[in-house]
Amino acid sequence: MLKIGLIGYGAIGKDVVSYIKEDKVTGVKVEAILVRNKEQYEELKTGEFTVTDDEEWFFSSCMDVIIECAGHEAVYLYAVKALSSGSHFITVSVGAFSDQQLYDEVTGAAKKHERKLILPSAAIGGLDRIAASSINELEEVKLITRKPPAAWRGTIAEESVDLDTISEVYTIYEGTARESAKLFPQSTNVSAALSIAGVGFDRTMVEVLVDPEVNHNTHQIVAKGYFGEVELTIQNTPSADNPKSGYIVAMSICKALRNLTSPVVIGI
Repeated sequence: MLKIGLIGYGAIGKDVVSYIKEDKVTGVKVEAILVRNKEQYEELKTGEFTVTDDEEWFFSSCMDVIIECAGHEAVYLYAVKALSSGSHFITVSVGAFSDQQLYDEVTGAAKKHERKLILPSAAIGGLDRIAASSINELEEVKLITRKPPAAWRGTIAEESVDLDTISEVYTIYEGTARESAKLFPQSTNVSAALSIAGVGFDRTMVEVLVDPEVNHNTHQIVAKGYFGEVELTIQNTPSADNPKSGYIVAMSICKALRNLTSPVVIGI
């Protein structure tokens, strides 16, 4: 039985815990959840697991896997600490790794302590194909992200367009994945995952659109290389609690946990 710890208990964390409780992932048990202020989570004091804001206690609890679902700041604060404590580290805030120094520090800690930094597919698909394609020459990788206006609230998109009245597609960014990950940390983690799987942050091109005609967070991947060509479109239903993310993110975390416990591993 794998002992699991979570960092953060927002929409993603709640879904992960719910799937585990429903036995949709077997062979794992939530031991603890690290939050900023445990007093805000009185309803979780059920005895099933510990909710804590004590970082030292959390990281000394000998968990097999620690899952980050709290944002880029949590990766900076806890990724190395989690790996150094002897836990595998699953993170969905992959955009933080547009900071090359951070990525080097975290992968260095994983190697030193013989643990894994695990990047689930989250809101994107086809990472297995892109990663395999990078074994030989990969010429081009592009990501086009479209999201409805509500998904862009609280981002720099509000500086460029009125999200309440927009009536046609508006391009808010064109450029590299490295820059897009910094500009839209909650909305383009997918570009970071795609970059790490393929040709890197500076060669992966990204286009980001506000589209009032779509109801789903939509990502289109285009890649060409020695392997051939692939074009893949993903439509994710936005989470009701956090429209910047989608329900599939928690599901992909659970898939990563299954890979650690199942005798059969698919699609990696």
